[in-house]
Amino acid sequence: MSKSASFIVEGGARLSGSITPQGAKNEALQVICAVLLTAEKVTISNIPNIVDVVFLIKLLEGLGVEVEKVDNNTYIFCAKNIDLEYMQSDDFARKAGSIRGSVMIMGPLLARFGKAVLPKPGGDKIGRRRMDTHLNGLQYLGVDYEFLESSNIFLLKAEKLRGTFILMDEVSVTGTANVLMAASMASGVTTIYNAACEPYLQQLCKMLNSMGARISGVGSNRLVVEGVGELYGTGHRCLPDMIEIGSFIGMAAMTQSELTVKNVRVDMLGNILPTFSRFGIRFEVIGDDIYVPQQDIYEIQSFIDGSIMNVYDAPWPGFPPDLMSILLVVATQARGSVLIHQKMFESRLFFVDKLIDMGAQIILCDPHRATVIGLNRQYSLRGISMTSPDIRAGVSLLIAAMSAKGTSTIHQINQIDRGYENIDQRLNALGAKIKRVENE
Repeated sequence: MSKSASFIVEGGARLSGSITPQGAKNEALQVICAVLLTAEKVTISNIPNIVDVVFLIKLLEGLGVEVEKVDNNTYIFCAKNIDLEYMQSDDFARKAGSIRGSVMIMGPLLARFGKAVLPKPGGDKIGRRRMDTHLNGLQYLGVDYEFLESSNIFLLKAEKLRGTFILMDEVSVTGTANVLMAASMASGVTTIYNAACEPYLQQLCKMLNSMGARISGVGSNRLVVEGVGELYGTGHRCLPDMIEIGSFIGMAAMTQSELTVKNVRVDMLGNILPTFSRFGIRFEVIGDDIYVPQQDIYEIQSFIDGSIMNVYDAPWPGFPPDLMSILLVVATQARGSVLIHQKMFESRLFFVDKLIDMGAQIILCDPHRATVIGLNRQYSLRGISMTSPDIRAGVSLLIAAMSAKGTSTIHQINQIDRGYENIDQRLNALGAKIKRVENE
């Protein structure tokens, strides 16, 4: 997973066979942070072996968490002996600042030890990702903090966390997770209103309850948390990654491939499948698998009054923002037109210039909206050389390259590796022609 690697993609190959999605990246980052809440052992399975998750595990090891790797996707964690002094080190600042997921160590550390240090976290450059929701929520529970501009770090402390009513100022998944973990060991009852209710957040609640927490309202936007004095060890299995599932459905349509996506937890996919149906993509749910037949033409529906389809992201159960890039790419070869409205992040559509260079008909209206006029397979996209700007755009460009005529080169594929486990090997096993090249 070199930072200087590239993919060379020979387009036009059709895929066939079955693929199983990896464990959910966004869930794994939450539940791994939650192991800090207890001194007992916690076993987590179906963890994706991807860069961001590996970085977070190494960060916890630096904090003193004992980590036993059972296999590539199963770990046993024991946070019995935490070294709080490590948070003052340059190594901690470097590791914690390199990934966005590190933000979720604040809640557990404050709950158990009353203090936390956090550098401004990294992650995708997809627009503003403010910290206010996290910090304001923790403040309600009794946390004081200061930001040291000279070192770019937050210092947080709390003599005693106290339950209270919290109205979240935005429906933030990581913000809700942080506040939820802190509230699980606060004194008294905490009500979190306008809480995120994504499946991954539901999974975190399930795990915390199995550790001895008392959380009700799971799956709704109103969580009630009765604080407890201690949490215990448990076992937990991550859901399959819904973003990978959506990526594979879009990939099958774009490459005119017959594909079965296995073990998807259909009950946890929300609005994803209906949205792909609105794009004219056929599929069949067979048990817990999704079968996508080979399809030459797929047509984007219009609204009932005949107006152009408008698809936008929204908090769960709305369509996930991480799949908007996939939808946009899929639309380039559809019959019909669509307005893609990426509401949550203002820089996520900036990769469309590369699709335009490939021959796609896209009008970037503003940082949040793009109109796609489908080519209806009358013209193929053409292979070009391009650079991946973030995880989801990277896979979208990979899908475009796989469907294109000719050869494409995608640089900076470390962005793709951050979110997708061995994606080139897994797709090549289905018939793709992707070569990983380590650059000098």
